Amino acid sequence: MLRALLLGFHKDLLSGVKNLRLHALRSLLTVLGMVFGVASVIAMLAVGRGAGQQALEQIRQFGSDVVVLNSTKDVAEEKSGQRRAFLNVYGITYADAARIHATMPHLVRVVPVKFRAEQAIAAQQRHEVRLVGTTPDWFALVPRSLVAGRYLSDLDQERGSRVTVITEQVARRLLPARAVLGEHIRVGGSSYTVVGVVRSSEGGSAGKAPDQAYDVYIPVTTFRRNVGDVRLQHVGGTTVREKVELQQILVQLEDETQVEPAAAVLEGLVERFHKKKDVEIYVPLALLRQAEQTQRTFNIVLGTIAGISLLVGGIGIMNIMLASVTERTREIGIRRAIGAKRHHILRQFLTETLVLSSCGGALGIGLGLLLPWLITRFSGLETLVSMSSLVLALLISMGVGIGFGLYPALRAARLDPIEALRHE
Repeated sequence: MLRALLLGFHKDLLSGVKNLRLHALRSLLTVLGMVFGVASVIAMLAVGRGAGQQALEQIRQFGSDVVVLNSTKDVAEEKSGQRRAFLNVYGITYADAARIHATMPHLVRVVPVKFRAEQAIAAQQRHEVRLVGTTPDWFALVPRSLVAGRYLSDLDQERGSRVTVITEQVARRLLPARAVLGEHIRVGGSSYTVVGVVRSSEGGSAGKAPDQAYDVYIPVTTFRRNVGDVRLQHVGGTTVREKVELQQILVQLEDETQVEPAAAVLEGLVERFHKKKDVEIYVPLALLRQAEQTQRTFNIVLGTIAGISLLVGGIGIMNIMLASVTERTREIGIRRAIGAKRHHILRQFLTETLVLSSCGGALGIGLGLLLPWLITRFSGLETLVSMSSLVLALLISMGVGIGFGLYPALRAARLDPIEALRHE
């Protein structure tokens, strides 16, 4: 039984290919709609996945098991223009870091962070950098491979040593053509000995990114002693003094399931010990989920828009198959007269439709692979073609082709044999 079905399908396939080759140009023009429809589906999904992947990677830099606290000015106070006469105090404190470490369950590490934009000087070279005061745990939480030397150590932290780990971008700017390790760089009026160089990150805004391309890392104890907590700012011709003990605290939990409960606990601690809204809690896991949902929605929208092209291609296939039924009415009558059943006629026309849509889908996949490469090459946009989008586009093209070819096939199968033989 199965062998007979396969044999019949093989014969119909050969017959379908032969009939399509008789009108090669017409067949080619018919499948163009399917070709461009499949290619647009693949290309649009590739652009959407590429853009979404960049956003997701930026969020994943912190890790999904981390909660971040950032110091921020009270928005209501800023809008009202109220400032303390001599000193504006806000943000995260050292007491907050100690309190979190002592009371929070399921902790892996708590990393306090201080940073400030400064000018670095070395070997008669100058460049703007971000001076970061932190603990050795920073390099476990924000892993960057060593290019040379070592990371900061617990002993550096205890002694408040004047040592620094710099990014490779800083090394290239300030110490070109030098051994780097053991060299001295001057940042913010203090000199530090370079003990390590790490890979650079692209980074982002200072408030959100864990690290940046031009970072200079020193022990937080050294930062507090050499730079201090008070910063002078010149605003509107006046000098404003601000005291921020810590710009950031990174809290790493044992696993992702503890992140959201921990964030709720941290919110409670902040509300209890901070009368002003001067601490922002940032949960990368929540943003990651939101970004993934947004990307899924974006892909659905893009796929729907591209699917319209496939519908247009399906309409073209229906049109050409209806014309083929009309042209071959007498042939259908002859086949019925010599014993062909309705299902034989139905299967023949569906096979021809399947050949058309499959060829269009295959050519569309080839064009769909080329378009993302061209987009990346000439526009610089990152694109990402997935195997699932290729399979999905091909299956949809075949489904659309069969769906739109079903009516012409049924029409051919239902023709009256006598009337078909009389057709001129």
